[in-house]
Amino acid sequence: MSAIKSFIVFLFISITLNSISQYSISGLVQDQNGESLIGTTVLIKELSKGTSSDIKGYYNINDLPKGSYTLVFSAVGYITITENIELKNNLQKNIIMKEDVLLLNEAVVIGYGTARTKDLTGSAVAVSEDDFLKGSLASPEQLIMGKVPGLKVTSNDGGPGSGSSLRIRGGTSINASNDPLIVVDGVPLDNGGIAGAANPLSLINPNDIESFVVLKDASACAIYGSRAANGVILITTKKGKGKLSITVNQKTSVSTVVKYADVLSGDSLWNLVQNNGNAAQIQLLGDTNYNTNWQREVFRTAIVNDFNIAVSKKFFRFSYGNRIDNGLLKKDQFIRNNISLNINPSFLDNHIQIESNNKLVQSSSNFADRGALGAAYFDPTKPVISGDSVFGGYYEWLQNSGSPNTLSAKNPVGLINQRKDISQVSRYIANSKVTYKTHFLPELKLVYNAGVDFSEGSGTVEVLSSSAAGYFSEGSYNTYRSNKRNFLSEAYFSFNNNKEDKKSFIDIIGGYSYQYWNSESPNLPVYNASQDSIIYPAAENPFFTENALLSYYTRAIYNFNDRYVFNAALRRDGSSRFSPAARWGLFPSLSAAWIISGEKFMKNFNSINLLKIRFGYGVTGQQDGIGDYAYISNYYEGTSTAQYSFGSDFYYVYRPGAFDANLKWEETLSYNLGVDFGLFNDRISGSLDFYQKETKDLLATVAVPAGTNFSNQILTNVGGMLNKGVEFNVNIGLFANKDLRLDLVANATYNLNKVTKLALIEDTNSVGIQVGGISGGIGNTVQVHSVGFSTFSYLLYQQLYDNNGEFIEVGQQANIDVNNDGTVDSQDKWQNIHAYADLNNDGDITPEDKYIFNKTAPDFLFGAALNMNYKKWYAGLSFRAELGGYIYNNIHSNTSTFQSLNGTQGFLNNISSLYYNNQVQSITPNQLLSDHYLEKANFLRLDFLNIGYDFGKISEKIPFNMDASFTVQNVFVLTKYQGLDPELGGGIDNNIYPRPRLYSINFKFNF
Repeated sequence: MSAIKSFIVFLFISITLNSISQYSISGLVQDQNGESLIGTTVLIKELSKGTSSDIKGYYNINDLPKGSYTLVFSAVGYITITENIELKNNLQKNIIMKEDVLLLNEAVVIGYGTARTKDLTGSAVAVSEDDFLKGSLASPEQLIMGKVPGLKVTSNDGGPGSGSSLRIRGGTSINASNDPLIVVDGVPLDNGGIAGAANPLSLINPNDIESFVVLKDASACAIYGSRAANGVILITTKKGKGKLSITVNQKTSVSTVVKYADVLSGDSLWNLVQNNGNAAQIQLLGDTNYNTNWQREVFRTAIVNDFNIAVSKKFFRFSYGNRIDNGLLKKDQFIRNNISLNINPSFLDNHIQIESNNKLVQSSSNFADRGALGAAYFDPTKPVISGDSVFGGYYEWLQNSGSPNTLSAKNPVGLINQRKDISQVSRYIANSKVTYKTHFLPELKLVYNAGVDFSEGSGTVEVLSSSAAGYFSEGSYNTYRSNKRNFLSEAYFSFNNNKEDKKSFIDIIGGYSYQYWNSESPNLPVYNASQDSIIYPAAENPFFTENALLSYYTRAIYNFNDRYVFNAALRRDGSSRFSPAARWGLFPSLSAAWIISGEKFMKNFNSINLLKIRFGYGVTGQQDGIGDYAYISNYYEGTSTAQYSFGSDFYYVYRPGAFDANLKWEETLSYNLGVDFGLFNDRISGSLDFYQKETKDLLATVAVPAGTNFSNQILTNVGGMLNKGVEFNVNIGLFANKDLRLDLVANATYNLNKVTKLALIEDTNSVGIQVGGISGGIGNTVQVHSVGFSTFSYLLYQQLYDNNGEFIEVGQQANIDVNNDGTVDSQDKWQNIHAYADLNNDGDITPEDKYIFNKTAPDFLFGAALNMNYKKWYAGLSFRAELGGYIYNNIHSNTSTFQSLNGTQGFLNNISSLYYNNQVQSITPNQLLSDHYLEKANFLRLDFLNIGYDFGKISEKIPFNMDASFTVQNVFVLTKYQGLDPELGGGIDNNIYPRPRLYSINFKFNF
């Protein structure tokens, strides 16, 4: 009996031990060359348990129950391997990882086709959806802000739907456009504005975009010829693929004011005027009970809602989007509704492929009166509501007659509430492309692409007759309307004999393109508010303009032995914007690349998986921004004071305008030397580029001898400009294991811009072309285009300071014996010669003493993004920085003096708190042009911060995945600039629409 008991106990223990036995999986991970791979992630899919290979390539996973498992081996730069195993005992599993050559063979969209990444010989940067900035973004260009070295994206202001300035490797023009050519799904867009739309690009839904490719040098851009001098941005929208899927995105944001203009409060203004003002100013002060914060009266915290849904399957994708963007300025609103339908079927065993892309957008805007942006400077000792019904009840400065003061600012709240400015805009961008892969020669494809870009804008502006702004005209009512049409027709062939087993191949395209644009708008009168009288009659002839571009182009890419790549392109453009003698231009490019890492002598350098050197040269042109009929004389209706008489009757005359019959496009010669690298299986990868762009035939306004033209100045091709610089970008996999991944992406750019020529015969006595108008005085400018200096350099007087470092103000008490009478008394006042440097030593301060000092554009651009994934959590930061640029602070110069209070014309203004920096009393012409008001525009901005969680599949019964995230945009900016924001497009700070800070909650559902 005891023996039976003992057997039962032994059997029970054996079964128990067997049921809880734990096993292990271990092994060695190597590459195809037999080298150990460090940091390979090994994951048991069913248990979400794993490890990483050590410094010698070994891995080990312990404490595993027996069973059937799926092992997943993954490493950066290698193809992921999945192995099914049956674990019954301790298992030894060695793995050979194969390099993911698709990373180098990945197709990148270039002009009129695609190319493998390894075959790129020019400077081209691709940014895919995974790398886009996250958050509630209204316009496509914001997706790649800070992501591309050499591309500077500056939002124009913080208004809803507002646009951005895009500059690739600096500007190449003074009088023509500096905007890059933008091509959407093969359709080059019209860069011009659309009536009723603050930003034409905002009419493209960012949620429909799959990728951007930024072509920066001429060897990459020359295929676009006369429109590519400022670079090319290729936008590809999402297409249908795979099984049926439905994606829903919902983003709800709160938009807040980050910073208000620093001005005096009502109490501070009251005390300042009481202590320092004259009797007239004191009498104009309001009641001490009022301490109105005018900025808070016109600005608000707003809600932004962005909803998108997309249905996608192989061969088609349909999407709908709705964005309601309420601006910080009260009543400001931008609403966009868009639908997109992309169809891409194939027939005859893929010999015929059809691609049809359709995007229809309708937007409506309510533009709040931008005059209210100056609210900070309305007298804070006055109330918003006057207590009287006149002028809608709003407080206004009045003349003795009781009518509004014509010189004073109007009540900012009244400006917003008594004006209605609404618009409706429609835009349709579409193309249909048919590709035939010939049966007799599969390497040959014939392509025809037809596209359109239609837009129509209309709007109404009403000013109430009861408002102070509309008092003298009994209000106003006017409408506007415009239509723009852009047609594209092109046909080309493509021959590519590349095959998987071939080491050498050639890729050739050649074709023809015709594009036609027209724009028209009626001239409509301006009525009074009741529309029973005309304030301004309509011009006699409606506006209409048109132009066309005819092009022939070809490109050949030859790859020899998968190591040497040669690229040649040629485009011939003919534009109707120029005379027959100057109509045609030729734009060639040559480039080559050597993939050094493919050479046999590199086999021993195991840490280098990619090393490629690129060099390119090319010529591109620029015709955007040039008038359609600038090469012939345009006739304009004369004024009523210049009528011609026949007897007792007077007739309007038509006068000719100046012209240059030999006008042609600007041309840019570009050189680029680049290095692409990948280290440690692409744990570290990036590129380094050196470039130079020389623009000739730059358009500039020059003087002509009297009697030789219809004006004493004409716009002609006489100038030159140089841009040269360095770009660097790097991608670093900082850390990776089965649970945690940390990646850093960074880029840096240095650009030097210089004007090299401005006239056929240089005038050594001319300082250059003066630009950059400012507020204060009449006709004052602070910027200049001058030979040897950057465009938009500053031309100012050099400010002098006294022995105590204090600002010297002309006409104020001096602390030296100015009049040489032996004493320092009230008779000694500072003169111009004391306040500003006499640089030409003539004993007087004249315009010749102004000097060129610094410039608007920064020397350095930086961008960085840090992304982290931990299990199902993810987070990211995106930074940008600029160094070397300067801003003329017009707020400081014009609203920070005691004279800015006014009081002599029947009203008071508020002034900036910067007044207390120097307590300048008077505004003088030279004081406005002092370099004292020039400030560094250096900044570091945290653009985006996001954190999210991927919930995955929520329920087996309801098959959808959910992702939730929280995003902050415009998180902070570090700068020493004293104004609202150091990031300005034109380099002159006046009243700007503040950029908001957005807090967004985002949900994404995939069905």
